[in-house]
Amino acid sequence: MMSKQNATTEYLKSLKIQEAENKMQHDLDRLLELCPSEETKQYRELFQSFMTLFKRFLVKSEKVQWQEIQSLPPEYLIDYNSFNIPGKDIVKGMLDKLVVVKLNGGLGTTMKCMGPKSLVPVRNDLTFLDLTIQQIESLNTEYEANVPLVLMNSFNTRNASENALRKYRNLNIKIYTFMQDKYPHINAENFEPLPRSFENDEPFWYPPGHGNFYEAFGRSGLIKKFKEEGRQLCFVSNIDNLGATIDFAILNFLLNSSKTNEPNFLMEVTHKTPADVKGGTLVLHNDKIKLLEYAEVPYEHIDEFKGARKFKYFNTNNLWMKLGPIINLTNDDKLVLGVIENKKRMASERGIFDVIQLETPIGAAIQSFPGALGVVVPRSRFLPVKTTSDLFLLRSNVYILENGKIVMNPLRSFPSAPLVRLGDEHFGDYRDIDKRFAKIPDCIDLHHLTVSGDVTFGKDVSFSGNVTIIANHKERIDIPQGSKLQGKIVTGCLRIVDY
Repeated sequence: MMSKQNATTEYLKSLKIQEAENKMQHDLDRLLELCPSEETKQYRELFQSFMTLFKRFLVKSEKVQWQEIQSLPPEYLIDYNSFNIPGKDIVKGMLDKLVVVKLNGGLGTTMKCMGPKSLVPVRNDLTFLDLTIQQIESLNTEYEANVPLVLMNSFNTRNASENALRKYRNLNIKIYTFMQDKYPHINAENFEPLPRSFENDEPFWYPPGHGNFYEAFGRSGLIKKFKEEGRQLCFVSNIDNLGATIDFAILNFLLNSSKTNEPNFLMEVTHKTPADVKGGTLVLHNDKIKLLEYAEVPYEHIDEFKGARKFKYFNTNNLWMKLGPIINLTNDDKLVLGVIENKKRMASERGIFDVIQLETPIGAAIQSFPGALGVVVPRSRFLPVKTTSDLFLLRSNVYILENGKIVMNPLRSFPSAPLVRLGDEHFGDYRDIDKRFAKIPDCIDLHHLTVSGDVTFGKDVSFSGNVTIIANHKERIDIPQGSKLQGKIVTGCLRIVDY
């Protein structure tokens, strides 16, 4: 039985929560009065969704009870190698039941890109968007299929992405777009929404994470359209993950598995490396499959979470979902999504603010889908580009390009890609690669590369083994044309110029 003191504490806490809810609703109603009349209905619905998330944020327990977390039992994980690869004669029928969705709401700020990350050149002057379209167009042509591509844009990426799509009007691919919601930043000091208008306050709005996919996709009407066309399944992934291609073996498993054990949701996971220690992992929580995120882990268990002994795999954010269950779960309001509190410091003309972004992870919905499973896929299914180091590697001869797909060069003797670390100060901008490398070096036998400081490279340079190049502060290193660096450490100052 709850003590009187605890009951009083809970009562006072509930009063504060109710007060915060009422104040936020009042502020949103006042903001809505400034909304252009033709957009009032849209923003009223948007604010209702935001308030639902805000209420969950106020009452949520940020950390999980660690004793309730268990490693995922084997029956919830499938080995990709156990899947059958279907014959070409049945692939077309499967492709006609598929929709491909790419999450395209992000900006390439980590690589100093001012616009959509999907428009950054990756290889041969082709962008993420170009490569994605090339992949699907090639499949549609080969199999006489009509797989549509759907982009979930944010208000940050919509205009530039729509402009970039104009050149693809005559290809063998139908491209659709919809926009995720637009939520107000919250002032961390007083829980007030920061926007004061709907026109000139863009920095004070944000797209609320990938978990908004379900609601925004449903509201767009596209999911209903695809279902009426006879499509059954969507494959959702980040547009910057070049390993996230249509996989016939996974598609065959989902469409042709036993009806008595038909999964409605499949999450691709892969083996954890030191670079993936903060990635979400699948666990068993209160006898249900759950995606455990780094932010949910109690501080004293962080090292255990980051290790690979108990949690061997992490979420690639490659997700396969049946359309029917998505519609049913969203209509019945039965999707369970965790709330992520993303704190930031924002500098603007109005001053400096500590702000809160409330977001939801798309993969967290796995606990809502009956029969949801994880599939352990090869590392080649996860090729994200988060930094210029990743971009450098994908432009090198470690990989080759085939019909829009980036695949490991068969000439490479190592089974995995090399580890590359380029210093942020001189290589943090994606344009620095073109400025500092006259030509991307030969990396086919490279194991590990570290470059830091003011370093430039001539043409026809090759790396092999472990190579470290570090220029001293205010000094410069120029690696001359034709240099062959094998297991070398170059430090200090080195300049070779033409005579």
